[in-house]
Amino acid sequence: IWGGFSVNNATLNRFFSLHFLLPFILAALVIVHLVSLHEHGSSNPLGISANTDRLPFHPYFVFKDLVTIFVFFLVLTIFIFYIPNVLGHSDNYIPANSIQTPPSIVPEWLL
Repeated sequence: IWGGFSVNNATLNRFFSLHFLLPFILAALVIVHLVSLHEHGSSNPLGISANTDRLPFHPYFVFKDLVTIFVFFLVLTIFIFYIPNVLGHSDNYIPANSIQTPPSIVPEWLL
């Protein structure tokens, strides 16, 4: 986790290492959550403990997750295709000129 000799600052090494591992940790937590939910179901919030009042995993939760993913991608698509300037820097839409460096890019040696 401390990294190699290419970066001298130990804090940077920890930052890069932990940010590399974060997506894998999140994916593992999602899998654990799904396995646990599939195993135990979703209890009735009223406290009734009969098994007939438990929601099965497959039809309800899979459909709910698919609807959520669809809505997320629909909203993301609307942002990307109709109002892309909201998500990023306006320099991304200026035609490229290989002779001139954009004013937003400042070389490190000028700092």
